[in-house]
Amino acid sequence: MTQPAEPAVTTLDHDADPACHSRLHRTLQEGRFAVTAELGPPRGASLEAFRGKVRLLEGWIDAANVADMPPAVDGLASWAGSLATLHVGVEPVLQLQCRGRDRTAVQADLLGAAALHIRNIVLLTGEHQPPGGRGEALRIDPDSTQLIWMTRTLRDEGRLLSGRRLSTPPRWLIGAVEDPFAAPRQYPLERLRKKIAAGVRFVQTQPVFDLSAFVRWVNQLQELGLSRRCYVLAGVAPIRSLEALEELRRTRPETGVPAHLVGRLHGVPAHRFAEEGLAVCAESVRQLRAIPGVAGVHIMASGWEEAIPEILERAGLDRRVETAVLAPLTGRG
Repeated sequence: MTQPAEPAVTTLDHDADPACHSRLHRTLQEGRFAVTAELGPPRGASLEAFRGKVRLLEGWIDAANVADMPPAVDGLASWAGSLATLHVGVEPVLQLQCRGRDRTAVQADLLGAAALHIRNIVLLTGEHQPPGGRGEALRIDPDSTQLIWMTRTLRDEGRLLSGRRLSTPPRWLIGAVEDPFAAPRQYPLERLRKKIAAGVRFVQTQPVFDLSAFVRWVNQLQELGLSRRCYVLAGVAPIRSLEALEELRRTRPETGVPAHLVGRLHGVPAHRFAEEGLAVCAESVRQLRAIPGVAGVHIMASGWEEAIPEILERAGLDRRVETAVLAPLTGRG
């Protein structure tokens, strides 16, 4: 049996990452391979089923993203899901998108999250509203890079955009998302460079299926010195059915599902497709661990959260030694 490759250790330049804001942050600072997972918020006024999903992941991940109404549809507020995640005992990552919010509303949401001891933030511009959605939500103000700068200003300078001082500045690990496969090829590199300059210290990518293309992107980050200023969490997503594979290829052709992977999945009987999709995802995690410049993985398995522990176990990742959320930080929120 082939032994798994030794995981690459990824740390940032000291000056780029001086303070620890969360348990996820500490995991990254210490060079341990980080694992985050994405949870979609419920479309209803109950958190019971959502808490059940979180409990499935307790002890397996470092933090759970609570999505902010993806993809541009109504649902429970991300901060409410994040608070429920925290109460279960899993550290949350609050997703906050700009769509439909002005600067005042964004600042209020951010400060509310900090007051609730939510220490990890992922900031996005937000997708456009689909047909049937509210037209007014098409307005995006500001974009993600501006939102990152605003968030860092609240944290590091302790002041609102109006210039008024905060009585208690917040503490956050600030993150963003990126698509390494977006065209033109230099666009995601330049976009990430701007986000890092604005204050981002970790980035979660879109799902990686074409490992060779992803390695080229990571190598470019290293050549530009960006990987020394930002932790990269590679996105992975188990493909559960042939219909899901074809939908992915139709709606997100830029993700570049390689022909050999398409052939492999098409080559299994329908009743074994989910098992093969899970195996492919576990193999991807194992391979990503060995890539210098990759600090962890972000697992996107919405509706299939129960598969995440098995994916990690197959990839050679044990349960987290440290399972408790950091105690509320005192003195600064």
